[in-house]
Amino acid sequence: MYIERTEFISWMERIMERFDILKDSIVKKQLHNTEIDGEQLLDNQDVLQLLRISSRSLQRYRSDKKLPYYKISGKLYYKKSDVDQFIRNNLHNGVWITGKDDDK
Repeated sequence: MYIERTEFISWMERIMERFDILKDSIVKKQLHNTEIDGEQLLDNQDVLQLLRISSRSLQRYRSDKKLPYYKISGKLYYKKSDVDQFIRNNLHNGVWITGKDDDK
């Protein structure tokens, strides 16, 4: 099989572009899976979806020191183990224990 030099170079450029796209995707994925002390960190959006609560409720849990958090480069993160413990501590027979009437 014979390929002209220009065609070969064109193919190689396309391949390298795809490698760059894959590399960027991997870097984004790694940033998304941020860890501290070998433990996975969740951002606000992750916790909101996991707990199925409003951002106001999450803010109240932080303010009331019920859910520990970390501020890294201006962004809030939560250790997965802390969120799991929060769930264990605040789940009773499948119902959230909030202490607030507005969260029913």
